Amino acid sequence: MMDETRVCQNCKKDFVIEPDDFLFYEKMKVPAPTFCSECRLVRRFAWRNEKSLYKRLCDKCGKGIVSVFSKETELTVYCGPCWWSDSWDGLNYGVDYDPNKLFLAQVRELFQRTPALANYTVTSTVENSDYVSMAAHLKNCYLTTYSDFNEDCLYASFILYSKGCVDNLMVDHCEFVYESVNCQKCYQTFFSVDSEGCHDVSFCRDCVGCSNCFGCSNLRNKRYHIFNEPYSKEEYEKKMRDMMPWTWANIRSMQDQSEKFWMRFPRKFMHERRNSSVSGDYIFNSKNVHDSYVCHHIENSRFCSYVTEARDCYDGTNYATGTELMYEFLQCGNDGSRIMCSWWACNGNRQAEYSMFPIGCKNVFGCVGLKKKEYCILNKQYDKESFDKLRKEIIVQMDKNPYIDKQGSIYKYGEFFPVELSPFGYNETTAQEFFPFREDEAREKGYGWKVFEKRDYKPTIQPNEIPDLIDAVQDSILQEIIACEHQGKCGEQCVGAFKIVQQELDFYRRMKLPLPLLCPNCRHHARLKWRNPATLTRRQCMCAGRHAGVYANTVTHVHGDAPCPNEFETSYAPNRQEIVYCEQCYNAEVV
Repeated sequence: MMDETRVCQNCKKDFVIEPDDFLFYEKMKVPAPTFCSECRLVRRFAWRNEKSLYKRLCDKCGKGIVSVFSKETELTVYCGPCWWSDSWDGLNYGVDYDPNKLFLAQVRELFQRTPALANYTVTSTVENSDYVSMAAHLKNCYLTTYSDFNEDCLYASFILYSKGCVDNLMVDHCEFVYESVNCQKCYQTFFSVDSEGCHDVSFCRDCVGCSNCFGCSNLRNKRYHIFNEPYSKEEYEKKMRDMMPWTWANIRSMQDQSEKFWMRFPRKFMHERRNSSVSGDYIFNSKNVHDSYVCHHIENSRFCSYVTEARDCYDGTNYATGTELMYEFLQCGNDGSRIMCSWWACNGNRQAEYSMFPIGCKNVFGCVGLKKKEYCILNKQYDKESFDKLRKEIIVQMDKNPYIDKQGSIYKYGEFFPVELSPFGYNETTAQEFFPFREDEAREKGYGWKVFEKRDYKPTIQPNEIPDLIDAVQDSILQEIIACEHQGKCGEQCVGAFKIVQQELDFYRRMKLPLPLLCPNCRHHARLKWRNPATLTRRQCMCAGRHAGVYANTVTHVHGDAPCPNEFETSYAPNRQEIVYCEQCYNAEVV
């Protein structure tokens, strides 16, 4: 079997299907894709709304809830306790398959009628946690999304097993971490990026096993360093006292100095640790994983993003946890197997195809909101023989009479749901974070677009009226509506104004940090600049050996005086300013 080059239906660019890919598709009994991997990722992301949350009423009990589905979707939405309860049965919404109608359109119509879970949260595991989504096992958390097993965490996305952390992105097993990105096993770490096993560090990048460090980069197991220079304990503590107290003027100055300092040192071409044979970015503790992004503990997989604890999976986004043999899935996991082209299939599903919100089901095709059912199509129960026969008939019909979107792209069996069928506006979804469009561009592609309601917040205090020092902040700040510095002019879904909650104020006081001057959305977008994109480009190592280069090596590398010949796939695009090294050259320079 040889490589095969195809032209993507959507972007019209060439993409290659390799022999191992064909073997996987054969194992899954699906045809090879007709969209390139990036367009497939965009398609899944456009069905993923993590952070756009809306107040509405549960359509069953009438309780006020927070949901990822706005009222404009006209969906039936249940709160967590109602949706997870046995008080309703998805089979009651079942319909006969109509061979005269497109199958994907019938699935979308079924989704429109069947109760949807408000915010993908396992409510039985969530305690005293408001405004959360895609979450489980949370306690005392607030505005925390796509996160599990956390306590006392606020304003976060994709954090795991952490406690007492505020304003973070991609942190794991951390405590008292603030405004940091991609950090693991850190304690009392502020304004830091890509670090592991550190404590009492601030404004550090790519430091491992360090403590009492400030403004450092590429250090390993160091103590009492400032901008990579060693100090005695007494000297270090004196210099740190001289930098106090922390005000936003001080913090922004230190951020600027640190970022300029970081740029002087080489970056490894990808963010990874403890792997074997991987490619992509942000891959940890994995083996034989390629073209993937933000993955932990996975094996023999490709084109995955935000996937943990999985094996033999292709084109998966979000979740997994104990799954295998999955293809084109979104938010599926917990011991699933052979799940294909499905959304939020959880808790032991087996052989689920084109289904949404199935829980613990087996052999379901085009179903929505079923729990522990078997041999169902469009939420109607069949015996095994009838199910197998009708399933084959539908697959034949999907190939003969496929769904065709407004751009003319064809969706036969094996392709994920079209973006234009998503219940979300493109700008509500993760797709907008990674692959942003203007409204006119999105609408031209036939994608939905959410026109957000204008928030008529009336600030009671301006950012320049907030005390510089946290010790001067009174409890009365909890009653104030603070104007965001961006004033809604930043294009980052700025909400214009925000409030401080008691738990948050307690954290700032404990850590001697000033109150924020930006709303939560603007703070989130500021952190995003420290997360590399999900696209890869081919580059050569920038190590110039002993020749004049952008960085003077401190030791002789294995390639000697000549420039390094190594090439790699990296998420650092060629037009970026960072010094990007291959693994060998990078390791030689890390101290």
